[in-house]
Amino acid sequence: MLDVRRMQVLRAVVTTGSITAAATNLGYTPSAISQQVAGLEKQAGLPLLERVGRGVRPTAAGRLLTEHAARLTEQLAEAESALTALRNGCAGTLRVRYFATAGAALVPPAVARFRAERAGVELDLKLAEPIDSFEELAAGRADVVITILEPDQPTPDGVITRHLLADPFYAVLPRGHALARKRVLDLGELADESWISADCGSTAPCKDLVPNACAGAGFAPQIVVESDDYATAQGFVAAGLGVTLIPRLGLEYAHPGVVLRKVRNPEPVRHIHVVYREEAAWNPAVIALAEALEKAARNS
Repeated sequence: MLDVRRMQVLRAVVTTGSITAAATNLGYTPSAISQQVAGLEKQAGLPLLERVGRGVRPTAAGRLLTEHAARLTEQLAEAESALTALRNGCAGTLRVRYFATAGAALVPPAVARFRAERAGVELDLKLAEPIDSFEELAAGRADVVITILEPDQPTPDGVITRHLLADPFYAVLPRGHALARKRVLDLGELADESWISADCGSTAPCKDLVPNACAGAGFAPQIVVESDDYATAQGFVAAGLGVTLIPRLGLEYAHPGVVLRKVRNPEPVRHIHVVYREEAAWNPAVIALAEALEKAARNS
């Protein structure tokens, strides 16, 4: 394997035409320069320099290695520049995973702000269920995830979590429902209603929020229709088939046939976080994206 440092020494000698001049430019002694060239000649198996008067000139092998040394110098400079850009959070790729309602409400404004500030960073944006995105982070296949974590939920070692917002669930009632006249409902008032399941995923962290809240109010919801899509669930409610609970971020587009009411005693709330690995905390791009998401959450 050719020694890159020795190739750079050879280039300095060929460029100046003198071992002494190269030694002066590089801050070495002439003896040290001669040793470096001799070591490179041994690696190459060919003479690299020949004497011409008081100076030297490259052999064919010396010219070949000098040309490659010049290209290597350019490539090393490019690598250093790219590394500096990455270190400053101005280059590279961030792999971001998010779930649907966060994608609709938080990700677009955050990405727009991020790209305005760090146009050199590529974002790999993919939709994933909350629990799946967390697994992507743990497996090293994602750099930043937006997920749902409950206040007492343990997280793996080596990750940083930043709370974005508390997303409360609202009661969704058919327009004209007897309870629609009230501005705030006690959850127990819905105990005798037929329910439309608006489950956000069978494995998602929020799947137990509604059943647990209903249990806290002293009843189990009587499910008559199951749906894992908030828009579809609203359609069933609008048709008068039952009631449901949907988080606020999932109600950006409310069906005209439903009314929304706050819930209390208890009020189910899901907590949305941005999560990244501790080893990525050095990266200004990761921090900038987390801050952009926090601003989007404040404005949501």
